[in-house]
Amino acid sequence: MTSPLEELAVRLRGFARARDWEQFHTPKNLVMALAGEVGELVAEFQWLADSERLDGEAMTRVRAELGDVTGYLVRLADVLGVDLVEAANAKLDESERRYDPELYRGSARKAPPLR
Repeated sequence: MTSPLEELAVRLRGFARARDWEQFHTPKNLVMALAGEVGELVAEFQWLADSERLDGEAMTRVRAELGDVTGYLVRLADVLGVDLVEAANAKLDESERRYDPELYRGSARKAPPLR
């Protein structure tokens, strides 16, 4: 059984292959495209007050940018052979070790690096 993330990776791989774009989907190019899409997502929030909610049109644009970011991230992971869910869980495991709830509850301070 495949996960929705794996299904998306397969679909993106097929999309690129059908257009002969795999030659352009190098890790460097995918990272640059991902950064550009993250920039477009950031621009949607740039001048909002912290408590301001997105209206319908803005939410539609944000949803589209999130789709772009997700697509490039999944494609990059696929090209590099990285399991995104495994990588995210490993990072969360590390963060759980670094950020004891009793010491960091309600705090935005950084933890010292793990030794």
